[in-house]
Order: sequence, then structure tokens, then C-alpha cells
Amino acid sequence: MRAIWKGAVSFGLVNVPVRLFAATQEHDIRFHQVHREDGGRIRMKRTCSIDGEEVPYDQIAKGYESADGRLVILTDEDFAGLPLATGREIEVVEFVPVEQVDPILYGRTYYLEPESRAAKPYVLLREALETTQRLAVVKVAMRQRESLAVLRVRDKVIVLQTLLWPDEVRQASFDVLEQDVDLRPQELTMAQSLIESLASDFEPDEFEDEYATALSELVDAKLEGAAPAPAAEVEAGASTEVVDLLTALQRSVERARTSRGEDAGGAGTPAAKKAAARAADTDTPTETRPARKTASKAAASKTAASKTAAKKTAKEPAPAAKTPAKTPAKTTAKKTADKSASAKKTAARKSA
Repeated sequence: MRAIWKGAVSFGLVNVPVRLFAATQEHDIRFHQVHREDGGRIRMKRTCSIDGEEVPYDQIAKGYESADGRLVILTDEDFAGLPLATGREIEVVEFVPVEQVDPILYGRTYYLEPESRAAKPYVLLREALETTQRLAVVKVAMRQRESLAVLRVRDKVIVLQTLLWPDEVRQASFDVLEQDVDLRPQELTMAQSLIESLASDFEPDEFEDEYATALSELVDAKLEGAAPAPAAEVEAGASTEVVDLLTALQRSVERARTSRGEDAGGAGTPAAKKAAARAADTDTPTETRPARKTASKAAASKTAASKTAAKKTAKEPAPAAKTPAKTPAKTTAKKTADKSASAKKTAARKSA
């Protein structure tokens, strides 16, 4: 890699001399405009709109036209005289929590390599950023303009990522989003189930630019004079059949599970199973609900009757045991004993 900028990171009284390298590159195949008949390159001439003459590059300057049509021309000397406070310095303005920087502000990414003599302060800044979980907000001058940027850590390397200025971000204003949208609970539940069905850890290496690969193979085949390989079939997009949102979500969940080799009828993560079950239960057609309730009531009535019978059985006292009837023999013996006692009493009174 070739360094595109040299300077120093300055935080407090500490300076870290660094070199800046582009961290990303596009792999698109670039094409030239050519003449279809003979392949000749198409050249664009820089001509003056007033006299029609071709203008050499060293006579070209930058011009700005105002809204009312007035034109001002700025030369290299004009740009050189503009104040750039940061110069060759990456000035740390403040340290902020990572989550406070909206990703929409992120621009280009660069690696910062320390000079050999600056390894210690570089590592010190890197470790401090990681420990505090903060980003360093900086100002840096590159390509004749001052940019806002942040410093963050990626794989032991401090990364400088440019930011858009706040007034460069357009405000989203869509009237349709101001309308009240009625979402059914089962629709939200099924949407959550779809998310769970497609949930995974992000592994960027698993993705491939299939279009760029196919285009490269096409170019190679053309260079070798071979017939281009047949294009792979592209999966058809969403069906044009008009279905309601919930049905579309349910089909999407089944499709996602099938693509992962899971059982579309209920496989998947536990959260997805629960979400699908709740959605299916909530979305039961109205005409089937009374039957379910009637069956439930019948079962409840049987249960109540059983409980009532059990309570009655528990409350009723056990029947008292009947006293067995006296036998004639016992009755006669008792009468004889009574007569003997009476006779004895009578004899005793006479003797007295």
C-alpha cells in the first residue's frame, strides 16, 4: 500500500507521527468508451464554450456560478491562502461514546500507521480508546479541505473514518410515515418469528459479489475467445399474487426455514417456535372460536359436576349402625331374674 498522507495525531501534549493508507478498495471492473466498429478509444476534448477552442490542462481553473448567474474564478493560489488550522495535524477535539455517532455520518476509512519512533504513544492511544469504549473526534485537512473524522480501533490498528458534516445529511420527510398504521398483534409476532428464523452472526467472509465474479469470468472468456458460460438462473422475485401481509409473513418464515434445512412446520429456534405458535393461535378464524369455547365449557361442566358429587359425598354422614333386635332367650332370662329379685324383697319385708 502507498501512503496518501503524512502527519501526526495530536491529543493533549502528545503527538503521534503517522502515515495514512486507504483501508478499502473497490473491485469493480472499469470499462472504457470505445468505437463499436474498430475498438478505438473515445477521447473527450476540453473545449471552451465561448470560442470552441481546446483548452490545455494548465489553463483550466475552478469556477463557481451563483444562483443569479454570476461567475467567480478561483486559482490554486486562492485555495492555498485559505486557513486550515489542522494543517498536517490530526487534532483530537473530544472523546465520545461509540453509540453516539450515527453510522449515517461515516464516510471513507483509512488506516493509521505509526512511525517507528512513535509505537509507544500509538499503542497508548489505542489501548485507551478500547478501554474507555470511546471514539476520538478529530479534525484533519486532506485534499485541500478540512474534514471531520473519528479515530477507532480495528484489529490492533487505529482507523481514521471521515464523517459528513451535519448539514450534509438530508432530513427524511415522508408524509406516508405520518399516517397512523394499524398493525395486528399476530402480524408483529410473525414478523418477529421471521427475524428469528433468519437470525445469525454476521460473517462478511461468507458473502460474495456474485455479479462481479460472473462479470470477471465473462471478460476472461472473451479474452480467450471462448464462448461465455451460460448465466446462472436467478431466483424469481416475490410473487405478484395479492396476499395479505400475515400470509406473506407466514410463507416467508416457511421459506426461510426450508432454505436452512429445517422443518417448516415448527423447526427453528425456540423463540421462533413460540412466536409462530402465538401467531397461529391469535389468527384463528372467528367462526372456529365458538366451537373451541363450547368444548371448553362442556369440559368445565363435567369437571364441576364431578367436584359437586365429591363434595356431597364428603358432607353426608355415614349411616348409623342399627341395633340388633333382642333375641327371645335373652328376654325370658331377664324376666325370670326380675321375678326372683321381687320375691326376695317380699320375703324380707314379711320377716321384718
